Amino acid sequence: MTGIRLTAPAPGWAIDADVVVVGSGVAGLTAALRCAAAGLDTVVVTKARLDDGSTRWAQGGIAAALGEGDTPEQHLDDTLVAGAGLCDEEAVRTLVTEGPDAVRRLITTGAHFDTTDSGDIALTREGGHHRRRIAHAGGDATGAEISRALVEAVREAALHTIENALVLDLLTDAEGRTAGVSLHVMGEGQHDGVGAVRAPSVVLATGGMGQVFSATTNPSVSTGDGVALALRAGAEVSDLEFVQFHPTVLFLGADSEGQQPLVSEAVRGEGAHLVDADGVCFMLGQHELAELAPRDIVAKGITRRMHEKGTEHMYLDARHFGAAMWEQRFPTILAACRSHGIDPVTEPIPVSPAAHYASGGVRTDLRGRTTVPGLYACGEVACTGVHGANRLASNSLLEGLVFAERIAADIAEVRPPRTEPADAPRDADAPVPLLAPEARTAIQRTTTRGAGVLRSADSLATAAEELEALHREAAADAEADGAKAVVPGVDAWEVTNLLLVSRVLVAAAREREETRGCHWREDRPDRDDAHGRRHLVVRIGPDRTPVVHRTETAAFPPVRPSD
Repeated sequence: MTGIRLTAPAPGWAIDADVVVVGSGVAGLTAALRCAAAGLDTVVVTKARLDDGSTRWAQGGIAAALGEGDTPEQHLDDTLVAGAGLCDEEAVRTLVTEGPDAVRRLITTGAHFDTTDSGDIALTREGGHHRRRIAHAGGDATGAEISRALVEAVREAALHTIENALVLDLLTDAEGRTAGVSLHVMGEGQHDGVGAVRAPSVVLATGGMGQVFSATTNPSVSTGDGVALALRAGAEVSDLEFVQFHPTVLFLGADSEGQQPLVSEAVRGEGAHLVDADGVCFMLGQHELAELAPRDIVAKGITRRMHEKGTEHMYLDARHFGAAMWEQRFPTILAACRSHGIDPVTEPIPVSPAAHYASGGVRTDLRGRTTVPGLYACGEVACTGVHGANRLASNSLLEGLVFAERIAADIAEVRPPRTEPADAPRDADAPVPLLAPEARTAIQRTTTRGAGVLRSADSLATAAEELEALHREAAADAEADGAKAVVPGVDAWEVTNLLLVSRVLVAAAREREETRGCHWREDRPDRDDAHGRRHLVVRIGPDRTPVVHRTETAAFPPVRPSD
């Protein structure tokens, strides 16, 4: 254990449980429902409302070998290709073989997917897939339907939920094993101020970290809180340099920041074309799948063309769909475009890449266990080895389902006893100095400039220097006599988490001196399998700096020494 924690008041209240699940997306709610069904006293903690996580923003769908002629083996092959040599094949095989039944159980839970006239699940195709295997709901509202079904199931099961709560740090017992979490409940929650949920099993399902960048498809709650908590607790993270930039995000202007509207890959799957201002389909010849190449290749193709043309965006042309198809198949995207003055029925959609998905995260095994006993992770916050260097489109919802079920099975099998959290760290383990909330924009712009779609040794070195300066300034301000201390609160805790995650991301990206998957080094344009087909595992050292370790092979080491 590191003894590192956020500056926060001591918990003023506590509740006890067998399991606390942090997050309310597909991964978190699936894990919670399965744990509760196994008779475990389960508490769900979520940062906003139950249905406000990243899952409900998912448009395209969920990938699984459900169609005639499709097989898990073909799904595995497509996933391995997209992962650019860094997928854990056993993890991928687990995903694709257990995935179809997991989707069927989701349907049994109450999720309604679009169907064909014959009643079969309607399937579409997305980038990197050689077959139609993407199940969708409401045309382009898949995540919203999955979220609705799971939230309803949680409420019907009467699970104990704490909404509007930011989890701060992991609690551990005298042996260093998980004993719960500390958390702060905001104004609309069931408790006031900082408290604790004491439980021997903690499941992190906190979603992504897109808010470390200026422009992202992620909601405002995606500030990397789970990764930051795990790092402070002494857990390992891996492959954080592999941040997927979605190729087609609605371009709202060069200065637009925060969450941006996504234009699903399924639009290209149904036949839309990427074109420049002259109407040239520039992806032809760049990959055998052209516009349906894996996302890293399409994002790079768009970025290259933008540089060639000296423009800030390209276009997605789907005028040939006609009004009826737009309204039936992509009503959410149509409404988003029209709300910004763009009508896809009559004009091409301006698009550019934006931060979308973290392929890396808290390192786990096939049972979702992290390197900290009793701490689990699933969904986007986790690094299971499924995604490698670049996530295959629509594998994320499936990963959340499959590995959440595996975590619940492991907890139900082990049923660890409840233990008391150890006393709070002594003064020698001083808490992390908080950053002023105003630093958020500086962190986002620094990370975007230095570690965006295009990266180089110089850009990453500059980003690392600027981020470390923010870290040093916060520490110096905390120690200075007469300095005005940053008041603990949600904004300060979030920005402090963002800084930690950004520092680790940049440290890993500097170490990976090659181009692989969605990590694109301008100064190292080639893939280096001899040295680069390795994972970068990061811990936080005693001095609170990232310590990067390169694995000896493409395989992950065990999360437990005895494994």
